[in-house]
Amino acid sequence: MEEQELLRVVDVEYLHDYVMKLEFSNGEHRLVDFKPLMTGKTREPLLEMNNFIQFALTDWTLEWYNGVDFAPEFLYEHGVAA
Repeated sequence: MEEQELLRVVDVEYLHDYVMKLEFSNGEHRLVDFKPLMTGKTREPLLEMNNFIQFALTDWTLEWYNGVDFAPEFLYEHGVAA
């Protein structure tokens, strides 16, 4: 049985507005528009641009100042090929 490696976000480039270019551990790049993903009580504060740009790349995905993150698979599925 072949072992599959978990998908990770390995690089991020902020482009404009709520759009980022993400590089994944499988070598693919995806453009992700985060604005439609910012729903719910903990994510809505990120609609303010000063809050949105306060993110960091962790060992496996992006995380914002308030602890919000997204699974890499979710980001991959919601992105478009870059």
